[in-house]
Amino acid sequence: MLGKRRNPYLAVDAVIVYPEKRKIVLIKRKKEPFRDFWALPGGFVEWGETVENACKREVKEETSLDVEIIDLVGVFSNPKRDPRGHVVSIAFLCIPKRGKPIASSDAKYVDLINIDDVCKAKIKLAFDHYDIILQGVKKAKEKGLL
Repeated sequence: MLGKRRNPYLAVDAVIVYPEKRKIVLIKRKKEPFRDFWALPGGFVEWGETVENACKREVKEETSLDVEIIDLVGVFSNPKRDPRGHVVSIAFLCIPKRGKPIASSDAKYVDLINIDDVCKAKIKLAFDHYDIILQGVKKAKEKGLL
């Protein structure tokens, strides 16, 4: 046991790209903070769960999609990135494997959004998801997906 400490919360975010369509999966948040803002699918890692499994679980819960993780996008750890408190997010680049995007769980709505519109900041995004998406798109280009 580590004793009494304050630690950041751990979360995951998924940058899901449809390479052939040049689109990205975004959800409209159902809850605060950032209710009705577009966001990446994601959420908190559960006790005993790997970050990779948390990513796949959160995507399935919020979008009904099964995804394949392609690579790590990055670790986003600014203590002020989430108004609820210090939340560190590990973001993954993913591609859809099965399913049709259908909103559920914390997602009010899910859609495929044009990557260029997102990268040009034409979409109002929650948290630091704009930065995460820019890194994810860069990684997707490096991997030959875009």
